[in-house]
Amino acid sequence: KARQGVVLFEHEGVFIHSNTEASEDQDLLVSGFLRIIDKDGEIIVEYKPLEDTVDPSNMLCAGKDSSSVMEWAYCPGEERSSPQQAVVLEQQQSYETEWDMINAVSFPKRKPCSNGEGALNHTHEKSKWSFTFSVWDLRSITVKEEGWSRLVFGMKEPPTLLPSLHFHLGGSEGFIDCLRRYIIITEAPDDETCLLVSTPNRALSQSFENLLDDNNYGLVTVMCHAIYLLYEWHLPKLKKDPYVTTLGGFSKVTNYIFDAFRGPELEQQQRKPHEEVADLDILGLGEVIPGLEINQQEEPGFEVITRMDLGARPEVTRREPLSAEDWAKHQDQEGRVENVPQLKKIIFKGGLCHAVRKEAWKFLLGYYTWDSTYDERKGQQRRKTDEYFRMKLQWKSVSEEQERRNSRLRDCRSLIEKDVNRTDRTNRFYEGIDNPGLVLLHDVLMTYCMYDFDLGYVQGMSDLLSPILYVMDNEVDAFWCFVSFMDQMHQNFEEPMQGMKTQLIQLSTLLRLLDLAFWNYLESQDSGYLYFCFRWLLIRFKRELSYPDVLRLWEVMWTGLPCQNFHLLVCCAILDSEKRKIMEENYGFNEILKHINELSMKLDIEEILHKSEAICMQIRSCKDLPYSVSEILGFNTESKFPRLEGREFGTLDSPRPTQRQEVFSNGHNRHYREPPTHNGCKVSFIS
Repeated sequence: KARQGVVLFEHEGVFIHSNTEASEDQDLLVSGFLRIIDKDGEIIVEYKPLEDTVDPSNMLCAGKDSSSVMEWAYCPGEERSSPQQAVVLEQQQSYETEWDMINAVSFPKRKPCSNGEGALNHTHEKSKWSFTFSVWDLRSITVKEEGWSRLVFGMKEPPTLLPSLHFHLGGSEGFIDCLRRYIIITEAPDDETCLLVSTPNRALSQSFENLLDDNNYGLVTVMCHAIYLLYEWHLPKLKKDPYVTTLGGFSKVTNYIFDAFRGPELEQQQRKPHEEVADLDILGLGEVIPGLEINQQEEPGFEVITRMDLGARPEVTRREPLSAEDWAKHQDQEGRVENVPQLKKIIFKGGLCHAVRKEAWKFLLGYYTWDSTYDERKGQQRRKTDEYFRMKLQWKSVSEEQERRNSRLRDCRSLIEKDVNRTDRTNRFYEGIDNPGLVLLHDVLMTYCMYDFDLGYVQGMSDLLSPILYVMDNEVDAFWCFVSFMDQMHQNFEEPMQGMKTQLIQLSTLLRLLDLAFWNYLESQDSGYLYFCFRWLLIRFKRELSYPDVLRLWEVMWTGLPCQNFHLLVCCAILDSEKRKIMEENYGFNEILKHINELSMKLDIEEILHKSEAICMQIRSCKDLPYSVSEILGFNTESKFPRLEGREFGTLDSPRPTQRQEVFSNGHNRHYREPPTHNGCKVSFIS
């Protein structure tokens, strides 16, 4: 099943014509899905007819008159329930019925089935056309044009040809382009319709794949090509002079890789902003992330921090998540939340049980104000629903002809569609073909482009929306909570990258204070500015933690406790746990980056939160704390916001400031930067 691996490519509407000479069904067209899947480093091509790819049990779909997600109950031996018989997971009063004309989410169309013998035979007839193979076993791909593209796969051993795949709805070029990331495809010299497949040494290729996470494909492809070229160029000379040939060959490979990333200067100048790659690599971040280079002139208020005695790190305790009963006790009869500072402390110490998140997140993110009543929130929700669908109508009513003259909208739509199809596809809320959750994810991101024309969409924003939509289970609520979250994260995605620069400088400052020896070691390995933490900061550890742990970490950080920029202390806590291994193993720049990437999905969130809070208390108790550190953690503002316990987020009904002068949770304050004069440009994050 695809859920056992990462889906790299999938396309619906790929047909097999079964009108072979041996077939009696001359007119049968088998429609199915074609996928490319990464299963533990092995690239698999999979084709399955339609019936084989659909799991009718527990299908998630969205109601026509509501953005709530429904569960389509289906029991074997019974006819599939109609949409009118769907069981609504949560009944809610919605004002979206009047906006049905622009609600694109509908029930997936499935053919009725029975339990009769004929149905079983038909399914068996379709199943025989399924096939799966590894790209390492692929010998050739024959491409035929017959008004549409037809592909025939030739296998190595035993030499066989698989059934022809007909791309009546297009998609063959995208499929082959995806394959080129993992195998070398060249045109046969004597047959222009035949593409020959070459695969570099499998062990070498997989070892290179381990350098990066499963979404960063470019480096793997370049290295595979480089090793293959080394083999092709120097095999004859290797027998005569192995030593000289090997050294010379790897020198050329090094230049090949370097040139592949660096590229001609003219080409770099001509690239569009959304094509810039903000991706971590092992060859030098300054060249792959434009504008991210940091020098000491960019560190306002730079202080020399010498070794300080911070004292013993205190012990801290955490508690169980806040239950639904305890949450209800903090509300009066009219719905106002009482004793907010104490409530935030409880949430910080233990998080929320999942049943409470849907309501509590709206307060933590500022969609609702803490002192609002039930009636006030109902009125606000109605206004926000109307406002959301008016913005949604703006992009849904754009005709194809209009869109051809709007390159900005086309670019945003293209990026969103690309990212949505690969965001959290292993999560049940988003997995499978035609999942309504994906449609909602797409629509919210497109509508955000109408809300913030200056920023539009930048790759990586889908990672921030996905957990919010999963928790809210509602298109409108998810949008406005996402707007509030983006107000905090906005500068992470602006092209000057001042927000990311500031956070990296601040993190480096904190690490110098906490462990000067470790920071000096990183500096000696050209890692003093902690570029390897880029992804942590950009999308708030979204890809480092399991889904439940991401939810827990985010709600803890949204309390604003126990200090400003708590997420930087989370980074310090992780690095504190890994410093011994990094230093004892004498890791260099490449090894440090590889080690940090491999921490993904291996981190213990409770251990991290324990250590992060303890570090905060340790720093707070330090005498003669450097001014820069006090500014980063907000200790100098505690007279105004006592430990941020009484600070409340603004409502979305208030106008958004044109200049984000102080966004404490994102590391941007007046000590480190001037407010930006514009935010019209942006930088891409390729996941």
